[in-house]
Amino acid sequence: MAAEETFRIVVGVDGSGPSLAALHWALKEARLRSGQVHIVTAWHYPVIGDAAGRAPDHEAFGESARLVHAEALRQADGAGVPVTGGVVEGHPAHALLRAAEDADLLVVGSRGHGGFADMLLGSVSSHAVHHARCPVLVVRAGGDQARR
Repeated sequence: MAAEETFRIVVGVDGSGPSLAALHWALKEARLRSGQVHIVTAWHYPVIGDAAGRAPDHEAFGESARLVHAEALRQADGAGVPVTGGVVEGHPAHALLRAAEDADLLVVGSRGHGGFADMLLGSVSSHAVHHARCPVLVVRAGGDQARR
């Protein structure tokens, strides 16, 4: 990173406790480094239906993601660092990797399933750790989570 470049942190936020802990950690780190934070909220339309074969409302998923993203921006307001971001339709792991292609750090929350559940379901944090071009920090929510 050249001296005139700003340290850029990408953080994934889905509204969960661990993702909000990741957001607060990223904001704190950006403040320490005089950096900036780019918040990504990704959503994808599930290929499922109910027992009668009806599919869920596509727009409801996007609207839910926009509300989560707006709340993340509200929480970041006043953090003392430049914050950008957007809502992306697509698989969260792929959206985060695209957003972090030129980032200095990718920060994600961990839901803490681990082990067999991650093998079956896949894990955004695990995918990020294994495929990102930049360092990845996985934040677990808990009693010692970072605060603004």
